[in-house]
Amino acid sequence: MTPRRPLDGLGFETVAIHGGSGPDPSTGAVNTPVYLSSTFRQRQVGVHQGYEYARSGNPSRASLESVVAALEGAPSGFAFASGLAAEDAVLRLLAPGDHVLLCNDAYGGTYRLATRVHGPAGLAVDSVDLLDAGTLERAWRPATRMVWVETPTNPMLRVIDLQAVASVVHAHGALLVVDNTFATPWIQRPLDLGADVVVHSTTKYLGGHSDVVGGFAAVRDPELADRIRFLQNAAGAVPGPLDCYLVERGLKTLAVRMERHCDNALRVVESLCAHPAVSAVLHPSLPGHPGHEVARRQMRAFGGMVSFLAAGGEAAAVDVCARTRIFTLAESLGGVESLIEHPARMTHASVAGSPNEVPSSLVRLSVGLETADDLVADLTQALDAVAS
Repeated sequence: MTPRRPLDGLGFETVAIHGGSGPDPSTGAVNTPVYLSSTFRQRQVGVHQGYEYARSGNPSRASLESVVAALEGAPSGFAFASGLAAEDAVLRLLAPGDHVLLCNDAYGGTYRLATRVHGPAGLAVDSVDLLDAGTLERAWRPATRMVWVETPTNPMLRVIDLQAVASVVHAHGALLVVDNTFATPWIQRPLDLGADVVVHSTTKYLGGHSDVVGGFAAVRDPELADRIRFLQNAAGAVPGPLDCYLVERGLKTLAVRMERHCDNALRVVESLCAHPAVSAVLHPSLPGHPGHEVARRQMRAFGGMVSFLAAGGEAAAVDVCARTRIFTLAESLGGVESLIEHPARMTHASVAGSPNEVPSSLVRLSVGLETADDLVADLTQALDAVAS
């Protein structure tokens, strides 16, 4: 399904609202209908109206794919049942014996998928510090076919220079994959900076309301798009139509939500920097952050994710997580509500003992849309209690 009007030259907010399939032509319904059909009538044998079977295509999914691809500046995009399902499809582009370089601060689920699912099937995986493109060059093997980047990274919020990495990757004829979940296309568009594939967990900021699980892959190259389209259908890890509807609904407010996420995060960062129970704050807005200048160059804003190290070590970090009242202790991120978690014991437990292991004193915050003063007061009371 194609957008109902050309989108070239329109602003982000306009595309986010109007980039889907548009009003239903039969009823005039403003929102894309939820097409709860597993199969579609054919006019004659082999002659249909664009859809045959819901695993291969569904109008609700096509509408979502149209708008997310447009926001990422991609001619093609593919929705999946989860972020990891999208990542799995991208990793299936590789063959046994191929080598992938993974940033050494990748999401724990990504590391687990690459090393424990694709690794036994013959994929060679190494973690590498991508802050320095020279390190990437030194880690390169003749069999390297893909480099996998997150920026900002999860959960250490390192910022990778995508143009610098892309120049090395493409000089070797390999693919650059960028997980854009933390930034969203409102903050940065990796395809414009040299990426070949952009992946998302649409569960997070794109959906934005903690009520849906989904994933996405966006590409520019037509041949690469054909391969991912085949994998999407052949493996079948596709989202249901209601899930697609929920993500597309969330996209309509993505821009205004991201502005508030980012503004609230700056207030939280300021308060954390001043608290004695915090030994370090990790956020690219800080001038002392090693990726600050890169972030200023390739990002519209600094994002709504904040991490910090508790001065009292692991016990203090866990205690802080248990004491907040507005920040909810939970995994995931990117919803309207603020969340707090202990990565070493929660989202990143699967990387314990690996090169991607995270500090045990680390606390990760997904800063939501609540009143900023309330968020600051909540963190302050929790940190005060740990410090006393």
